Amino acid sequence: MTKDKPTYKIVADNRRARFDYEIGETFEAGIALTGTEVKSLRAGKANVADSYAAADRSGEMILYNANIPEYTQGNRFNHEPKRPRKLLLHRREIARLARGVEREGMTIVPLRMYFNEKGRAKVALALARGKKLHDKRETEKQRDWGREKARLLRDRG
Repeated sequence: MTKDKPTYKIVADNRRARFDYEIGETFEAGIALTGTEVKSLRAGKANVADSYAAADRSGEMILYNANIPEYTQGNRFNHEPKRPRKLLLHRREIARLARGVEREGMTIVPLRMYFNEKGRAKVALALARGKKLHDKRETEKQRDWGREKARLLRDRG
């Protein structure tokens, strides 16, 4: 059995999100970027670990605190590394995300930033609920038990 490789190039991955949050519904959003930001992303330099998304007053979804470092050959046309960036979503998706944040007390967390098969920059967003300390411990126990079980089965069979 061969695993099919994804047809997109992952630029930034938020590995911490699955540990800190219970991931609910996921969405794919486009992101409005400037030229030097795209070049910096193509070089594979970005960080979405501390970022989050929120709806603003005009009904647009904005990605805050995502770090895309300045492009080295960008000279005076370079961008600000942590500027707020507009996310491109359908109005229904924005309404669903905003409803989850307002009513259910959830957070919009970016899971990864990538280029799709057409070469467009995308962000995978998730509606997530923060885990408490005991939930994190339970997740860690489950993961350890899974490893131990696999080790036992491998040694036996």
